[in-house]
Amino acid sequence: MELRTLPTADLTPAERQELRALLDGAFADDDEHFSDEDWGHALGGLHVLARRDGELVGHAAVVGRQLIAGERTLRTGYVEAVAVAAHARRQGIAGALMAEVERLVRGGFELGALAASEDGAALYDARGWTRWTGPLRCLTPDGVVDGDDSWVYVLPVEPVDPTEVLVCDWRRGSLW
Repeated sequence: MELRTLPTADLTPAERQELRALLDGAFADDDEHFSDEDWGHALGGLHVLARRDGELVGHAAVVGRQLIAGERTLRTGYVEAVAVAAHARRQGIAGALMAEVERLVRGGFELGALAASEDGAALYDARGWTRWTGPLRCLTPDGVVDGDDSWVYVLPVEPVDPTEVLVCDWRRGSLW
């Protein structure tokens, strides 16, 4: 397996198309599928692509966000669109993707964060990510509102208290 890390700007049109197809397929069984908003959330940062025998079999993105933990605003490497092709699952690809994601987060951010699916939570637990147990809130055009029931996990680069309030910045679609 080969891992390649690159910014969105360096993805060729063919790679973008291949990546979107991988993500659509990987999330096909998800109740909400992989939406255009989800696609937009994965762009603009760094992509970790996993290829096996030339085939794209996995992806994870790290994009910059601002999260407020308690009273501190933290430069956050937010992990989006973690996916492995169905036929390539349970072969260590997700772990390899996350090892590179964690390197990127530790090297350039104060906090790593992601919203996990129920299926994905075990991976993040096993890798030492911490589930945020404090209240989740969202900064919206109408002010700060209560968040949803997302399973938010963090990888602290600097100490944080996961029982405090965590506020995310505004974006279209799923806030977390």
